[in-house]
Amino acid sequence: MRTADAKQLADAAADELKHRSGADGYDAMVVLGSGWSGAADSLGTPDIELDVADLPGFTPPTAAGHSTKVRSMWVGAKRVAVFLGRTHLYEEHDPMRVAHAVRTGVAAGASTVVLTGTAGSLRADFSVGQPIVIRDHINLTSMSPLTGPDFVDLTGAYSERLRDIVRDADPSLAEGVYASMLGPQFQTQAELVMLRNAGADLVGRSIALETIAAVEMGADVLGLAMVSNDAVNAVFDPFDSEKALDVVRQRALRLGELLNKVLMRL
Repeated sequence: MRTADAKQLADAAADELKHRSGADGYDAMVVLGSGWSGAADSLGTPDIELDVADLPGFTPPTAAGHSTKVRSMWVGAKRVAVFLGRTHLYEEHDPMRVAHAVRTGVAAGASTVVLTGTAGSLRADFSVGQPIVIRDHINLTSMSPLTGPDFVDLTGAYSERLRDIVRDADPSLAEGVYASMLGPQFQTQAELVMLRNAGADLVGRSIALETIAAVEMGADVLGLAMVSNDAVNAVFDPFDSEKALDVVRQRALRLGELLNKVLMRL
């Protein structure tokens, strides 16, 4: 699918979302990652919840910890579209499908895109259960949601203004570089060493392609990743997917409160 076709499909989905919600447009959009869906309950007041399958171009997420729902809600005076899950490349989706929710939200008027996810920590000073502000990413999926001569400058992909806002909401938050992998397998010890040497602080399987699409459409991006496991010491403590999801689920309401503070400050 070409970028132009992806945008046309996003326009159709945005029109349907606005029609069903009665919204003239949206100020911001949020994509909630693995285990984050409970954050929506403390994020704001929903006025409608839909299944993404009801909107053109969407395929419901199948990964554990992801909901198929999208909510239209108010956060203070701002209308926000909140996707309670996402699709991934490893679910046999192409990059255009992975970026479709972001394109839909921006097409519906959202000038701010908040992307959340879970990640393994590559740093000894990042603790499990700690939210990290994404300063930059390394896209190691070998894929892009863009086609043709779409030369998009990503040097400021993660908005400094939004990072300032989230630090104002919680000065204790640290920043890090997120390495986006194809998955679904986790990394070998040699691959983890390579990622650390390349400057990555976190490793996951989302966010990067969505960021590229959002920046190409002119939106500001804020990325937040919850550390769900210690990737560095995985050889001593093997990864447990349910345990990692529980780390996020137990903190979901607090994460929603953080997102609420950030969106209220926009």
